[in-house]
Amino acid sequence: MTKQSNGFSATRRGFLAGGAGLTLALMLPLARGRAMAETAAPFAPNAFIRIGTDDTVTVLIKHIEMGQGPYTGLSTLVAEELDADWGQMRAEAAPGNDKLYANLAFGAQGTGGSTAMANSYMQMRKAGATARAMLVAAAAAEWGVPAGEITVSKGVIAHAASGKSSGFGALSQAAATMEMPADPPVKDPSAFTLIGTDRPRLDTAAKSNGTAQFTMDVYRDGMLTVLVAHPPKFGATVASLDDKAALAVPGVEMVRQISSGVAVYATSTFAAMKGRDALSITWDDSKAETRSSAELYDMLSTEAKTGGRVVEQSGDLAALSAAATLHEAEFRFPYLAHAPMEPLDAVIEVKAGKAEMWFGSQFPTFDKPTAAAALGIKPEDVSINVLLAGGSFGRRAQGSAHLAAEVAEVAKAAGRDGCFKLVWTREDDLRGGYYRPITVHRMKAGLDADGALVGWENTIANQSIMAGTPMAMMMKDGMDSTSYEGAYALPYKVGAHRIGWAQAQSPVPVLWWRSVGHTHTAYAVEVFLDELLEKAGKDPVQGRLDLLTPEATRERGVIEAVAKLAGWTGRTANGKGYGIAMAKSFGTYVAEIVEVEDQNGFPKVTRVWCAVDCGVAVNPNIIRAQMEGGIGYALGTALFNEITLEPGGTVAQGNFDSYRMLRIHEMPAVQVEVIASTADPTGVGEPGVPPLAPALANAWRALTGKAIYQLPFAAAVA
Repeated sequence: MTKQSNGFSATRRGFLAGGAGLTLALMLPLARGRAMAETAAPFAPNAFIRIGTDDTVTVLIKHIEMGQGPYTGLSTLVAEELDADWGQMRAEAAPGNDKLYANLAFGAQGTGGSTAMANSYMQMRKAGATARAMLVAAAAAEWGVPAGEITVSKGVIAHAASGKSSGFGALSQAAATMEMPADPPVKDPSAFTLIGTDRPRLDTAAKSNGTAQFTMDVYRDGMLTVLVAHPPKFGATVASLDDKAALAVPGVEMVRQISSGVAVYATSTFAAMKGRDALSITWDDSKAETRSSAELYDMLSTEAKTGGRVVEQSGDLAALSAAATLHEAEFRFPYLAHAPMEPLDAVIEVKAGKAEMWFGSQFPTFDKPTAAAALGIKPEDVSINVLLAGGSFGRRAQGSAHLAAEVAEVAKAAGRDGCFKLVWTREDDLRGGYYRPITVHRMKAGLDADGALVGWENTIANQSIMAGTPMAMMMKDGMDSTSYEGAYALPYKVGAHRIGWAQAQSPVPVLWWRSVGHTHTAYAVEVFLDELLEKAGKDPVQGRLDLLTPEATRERGVIEAVAKLAGWTGRTANGKGYGIAMAKSFGTYVAEIVEVEDQNGFPKVTRVWCAVDCGVAVNPNIIRAQMEGGIGYALGTALFNEITLEPGGTVAQGNFDSYRMLRIHEMPAVQVEVIASTADPTGVGEPGVPPLAPALANAWRALTGKAIYQLPFAAAVA
């Protein structure tokens, strides 16, 4: 077998390997703006924990909280090893600091690839164990008893023989003087009391009562709000500008041209909007994308026919020409916007040659030097306050750091010190690019006379997400594995096979979208495989199990579990269709079964069953929530979502009236089984997404006989 590329473990998870290891700091300053109940400085045994004299334990979370739950999950790890009571736990965002808060999977501070739990699992446990050891040492010294006789349970440090006990706070100052253990032991899993149990989320109350602070909540003295007029076609530039009418709008203070468009500065968001509307701009389209989506599909189809560069190849593909049954299909996937509830926004304050930023920075490692370069100052003169984000789904994970660059350019172009809030509207977001790449899969497979798979071909054509950004360092020999991850190293025995990738070019900027390449590869693989099993007269569940390689034990586990959970009896029953799909993404194994009805020619999904194996289930409640949320997100996308370029290159969609979201009455009942496992935990933010669309397509084809080769369903069944 030959391989042109390696998997995700060697790309997003593996670059900058120098970041591996446990990073500790003796003390960490208090986070800005948080009033502490205690008067004395908190006990900060390392970069992740502060213990106050009021017994509160605050965990500084190096991964941005955008709804996926790291505040709660990572605090659980600390609380477990600290033997804290859950009621005393708090969580805050760590500031931008590469040295202290590097993602151990990346070697840089950032959140993505469902790595938050996977890279932090032992690091945060060690941090908690360190704090516990120092508190115990302080108690032993103060009470004059052996440390080995001291117990800690639910936030109480006790010595049974002497009857002495204490909370954490009373010993926190003494603990700060204790020697830090080099490598404190962590618990055996059999001793866990918090890990593996449902814990209420630490951020729910603040997000419910309005005290949680998002970027839009930041207001600084003298701050101006800025909106940017971006070109209506990707790659276009400003040819001429008339800003007289904009400057006449009450509240508009200035207009400046920057590299991404024309910025309007005003004393309110409304004034900035009105000022932007009043701009008269002529755009130079000479380097713009002017092709429509239909033309791009045709281009990608042509590219795919070339076979592309080899990703993986094994066996003699002559087996295809000798096959008793040959099956071919072309799958088409549109551009997709992330459409988080909070569009992009950022605040920057520049003063005396230094800059402070507030925003949902998903990759501070990229954002800080990019902002510094735009401002013409040193990176160490830029500080980032990482705020909560109202969703991301990949939108804030910008290798190009374009948001940081734009807000810094806005500040630079103002020509003076000051504070500026950059706001993208919903229309800016949906028309602003950085989409999931438009993609084509050309597939071919053969069955012998007994219905056995003898050959398999799949060529994927799309743009590279990493090329042209700092992420390009993760590419090997010009190959971007995020473009085809999930299409190679299949767990199924497919006979002789060849996987290829053809890189397409377009000025349209593209970006990771929740589960990245798996969003389309799982669909193409699992739908095409299901069709082959159907042609061979085989059951979708048993057929998959029979094709699994001996090593695919965890894949087998989730398929068997979801079939049992759903009470699988076959493709149809009682006028309903049933489909299954399985995908491994980001180290997590997920299988889903969809139940669908035909509602006047359009699918109505009534139930979804899901089995997930993500290793140790730190907080099953969050795992179930992420599976449920991923299923809803994927279902709305599969049914309705596409970003289309009209002839000439303009984007057709602008808001939720044209980029349709799943509505509450359309959300199916979801049942999730979390597979018990002792394997190291893996991520759950993305893996619930990939199996849904193919399971739906398989169920719909079983019910109606209609195959769906182009998403979304709304376009395919119209």
